[in-house]
Amino acid sequence: MLNKDMTLCISLSARPSNNGTRFHNRLYEELGLNWIYKAFAPTDLAQAIAGVRGLGIRGCAISMPYKEDVIALVDRMDPSATAIDSVNTIVNDDGVLTAYNTDYSAIAQLIAQNDLDPAASVLLRGSGGMAKATAAAFRDAGSTRVTVAARNESRGRALADLYGFDWTADAEAVTADVIVNITPIGMAGGADEHAVSFTDAQIAAASVVFDVVALPAETPLITAARAAGKTVITGAEVATLQALEQFVLYTGIRPSAEQVQAAEEFMRAQ
Repeated sequence: MLNKDMTLCISLSARPSNNGTRFHNRLYEELGLNWIYKAFAPTDLAQAIAGVRGLGIRGCAISMPYKEDVIALVDRMDPSATAIDSVNTIVNDDGVLTAYNTDYSAIAQLIAQNDLDPAASVLLRGSGGMAKATAAAFRDAGSTRVTVAARNESRGRALADLYGFDWTADAEAVTADVIVNITPIGMAGGADEHAVSFTDAQIAAASVVFDVVALPAETPLITAARAAGKTVITGAEVATLQALEQFVLYTGIRPSAEQVQAAEEFMRAQ
């Protein structure tokens, strides 16, 4: 039952989904916590973060396109966020807001779990905060043959130069063994929700297709890659892993594998 003593956690995104809401609330229920989680699409980011502080909201997940903009609004940066200048998690300790990034650890885990070859060529499409986490994870996994594709030259070159990678403005001009979409292309609710972020030729040339878009789990890119018989890594997988680490940061509790699986299944059943 809702009550005045519940601890509130929220998420801020331009296009909110139910993924975090269902995942976190299911774990709260499983663990008997008097907590509740709610997603928001802020009309003013600075005011929203002020509300986190002023209302004593315990945790706040940050999604596209706010992962860099919130840096100026927090009090402390954990090394996980400082290392890539990108934030996806804020923890409120009595009015002191500390920023973290759990995207990096999620992507790093998926690279390891799928045994991606460090010698493979990689094409990253995107240059925002999530792209920074993705690029850092591939760099730290030993990948050196990486190209960043971004129409914004200043952002694309800056990201590529940061990790010693190549840059191109033409996302369709390069083929690679591993192709990764880190843009909103294919995201539910957007103008480009039915678009595929890579060409048929790029999908055919790849061995692994990775889409960080979490909603829907089966994006147009993932659907096309499955049809082509490629190994796929989905944004839903990223969402589960990063949300789990957020849950631990907020509550100080690490759920069992069985509890996480139940929450993940509940999240995906929407």
